[in-house]
Amino acid sequence: MMGRVTISTNCGEDSTYVSNIFIDEYMQDANDAQIKIYLFLLRMMSANLPTSVEALADKFNHTESDVIRALKYWERKGLISLEYDTAQNLTGIHMEDIVANAQRCYGRRKSDTTARPVLTPVTSEPQPPVLQPVVTDRKAADIKTETTALAGTPSKPNYSPAQLKAFKESDGSYLLFLAEQYFKRPLTPTEMSTVYYIHDELGFSEELLDYLMQYCVDNHKTDFRYMEKVAIGWDQKGITTPKQARTENYRHNSDIITIMKSLGMENSPTEREGTFISKWSGELGFTMDIILEACDRTVLATPKGRLKYCDGILRSWQKKGVKTREDIARADAEFTADFTKKKQAASKASIDTKLRSSESSIRLGGTRNHFNQFQQNTYDFDDLEKKLLDN
Repeated sequence: MMGRVTISTNCGEDSTYVSNIFIDEYMQDANDAQIKIYLFLLRMMSANLPTSVEALADKFNHTESDVIRALKYWERKGLISLEYDTAQNLTGIHMEDIVANAQRCYGRRKSDTTARPVLTPVTSEPQPPVLQPVVTDRKAADIKTETTALAGTPSKPNYSPAQLKAFKESDGSYLLFLAEQYFKRPLTPTEMSTVYYIHDELGFSEELLDYLMQYCVDNHKTDFRYMEKVAIGWDQKGITTPKQARTENYRHNSDIITIMKSLGMENSPTEREGTFISKWSGELGFTMDIILEACDRTVLATPKGRLKYCDGILRSWQKKGVKTREDIARADAEFTADFTKKKQAASKASIDTKLRSSESSIRLGGTRNHFNQFQQNTYDFDDLEKKLLDN
């Protein structure tokens, strides 16, 4: 069990102050748990109250692992510093100076004594105080994970067999199972360390790590060094959800960009557009050559709704078993023959209808007008005259 952690403060207990920079630049990329943890740390600091990982977990109904990941997330962002004892137990949380990303220099030196900027209060106060940073002497050996000088990405620790065993028996059991299913082999200790690092140090959720492994397998990359490199890249870009990761991948997918340009779409692909287009090669199984042919036909056919129109062409080709351009030519010939046959049948049916209409409505030798279209009566006027005279 981890001990209680004291948060230093120079503020009163009446209000909690949140930096505008946090709201403008950091809050949008953080998930709910990370935001709650950070705001609560500010609250405890302003009240000069101690807390602990267990208390934070109970407060927000999270697991202790969730709390630790949130703390490490804010440490990577440079907003807090975590201190550990020689047994790697968390002993201190220091709220760091919060500055704009353009001015941020990750990591904190012993000599750093720059004052914090003026913070915006959550509750209205006439003159918000200026918080001063807490500067302590830290030795490198006391820190579990150091950040790189530029990107703020933690380096990969050398996990001991005991740590890997503990990970496999707790949070990592499902993730390691997933990895073995995706890569179709038992994992080596080095590969398990990579999963542990991405989950624990980079703070990837199970959903994001799941998508990361799927992404690597779909791109035929089974080397865990590649997966680690992709994970670090996503971490540096602030990607925390599978949706953000998909959008980022689509923006750099040359095939999707080529397809969109072929359809006259110059914008960067959105997550929805990228997912829609990816089905053409994934679900439908078409090559780029066939997809681009469908794009060309779409552009000639319509100026609007081209994604759906092109999707309609490709799905009709799939039903006809199209795989090559020769198959497309065959499908075109079949369509033309069928269209001609239907056109001839429709023309013959129209002529037959007209003939039947003429036979029923026009008397032989008569002229066609409004009157002789009805049944005509014939009379013997001599006979009628005789009958009248007899009466």
